[in-house]
Amino acid sequence: MKKFNIPEFYRSPIIGGIKEHRRSLDKLKKDFSPTILDFGDSTIHLARHFGFCYGVENAVEIAYQTLDENPDKRVFLLSEMIHNPEVNADLLSRGVKFLMDTSGNDLIDWTKLKPGDIVIVPAFGTTLEIQEKLNKIGIDPYKFDTTCPFVEKVWNRAAQIGERGYTIIVHGKPKHEETRATFSHSKEKTPTLVLKNIEEAQKLSKFIKGESSKELFFEEFKNQFSEGFDPELHLKRIGVVNQTTMLASETQEISDYLKSVIQQHYQLNEDDLQTHFANTRDTLCYATNDNQEATYELLKTDADLAIVVGGYNSSNTSHLVELCEQKLPTYFIRSAESLISGQTIKHFDLHKKEEITTHNYLKPQKKLNILLTCGASCPDAIMEGVLVKLHSFFQNNVSIKGVIEGMNIEISHID
Repeated sequence: MKKFNIPEFYRSPIIGGIKEHRRSLDKLKKDFSPTILDFGDSTIHLARHFGFCYGVENAVEIAYQTLDENPDKRVFLLSEMIHNPEVNADLLSRGVKFLMDTSGNDLIDWTKLKPGDIVIVPAFGTTLEIQEKLNKIGIDPYKFDTTCPFVEKVWNRAAQIGERGYTIIVHGKPKHEETRATFSHSKEKTPTLVLKNIEEAQKLSKFIKGESSKELFFEEFKNQFSEGFDPELHLKRIGVVNQTTMLASETQEISDYLKSVIQQHYQLNEDDLQTHFANTRDTLCYATNDNQEATYELLKTDADLAIVVGGYNSSNTSHLVELCEQKLPTYFIRSAESLISGQTIKHFDLHKKEEITTHNYLKPQKKLNILLTCGASCPDAIMEGVLVKLHSFFQNNVSIKGVIEGMNIEISHID
């Protein structure tokens, strides 16, 4: 796989060394078991896969290269480069300005843009409408486009099956940048509908089977379907694609459920199923799958708590939190700064949608087992910071350097 030129301050000798060690032992990526760092008083179980994925590294490389090569030009980002506050804050500190927030609301008057300005498209991609808006200003929307190739793969697959007469069902969060982009590209080829979860898929089944009225469909799925969508006509042949950061298991559950509804309603055998249901399994993102599978494997550990690191608005990170919450106390944090002490932690509550403070999260006992992972937009340097700070809360822990060296992991300049 391609090697990217990522700024050194996002790298980590510890985390990078561990990742490289695991890659050398498991080149085919079949071993999803965690890396166990036994420090004595505490043991950190580090997920096999986490951190910057191909799409994120590609976006970060292009963004910083663009800044370096165009010191005299105004540089804008359509919205956040990736959903990581530290990365976005650093870009802002270098003079980059965001044109929109993550919901698509304008932050800057577009009429002030000039043809010579640079506009970077983030990893999530963007809509055809925004591309046209940039073209009218005289800015090439493709020149500094960091859209993840796996997001583009979803667009291409949606276009392919749309051209064959299928309606596209997008499993995603309707307001998420990637979902908005996928919806925009798909609706130009074929009728398109966004479903957030399995509950909405179950509601949709009534319309597939003709058990509910058009009027109710338009009410139930307001702002989630393309113009001219006719549930009586456009739900006869469907294919499911996904927002690449959703839980792969949920996308598969929705796809399997809708397939069974179609199969039963039209009384189809497996050979005839494709006349009404397109196979779109290949739109699932490899990095999302790897991170989620590594988390499932991580959760087989008999641990005391889990810590998940990433931006609070990161979709893929929030799904890792949801997985961990099902088994044990889980703390969703942004960085090492969230670890106030061994007794106090600031973390994001997904259910209340707010940052809260919890005390006594590290329960006093002889030995503590901690699960640690992060989302695809979290730099290794931030993970190292969390690991080092957690380690510091246990006075009798052996050194990180000693444990790393004992595992025959080659890492330079560890203090």
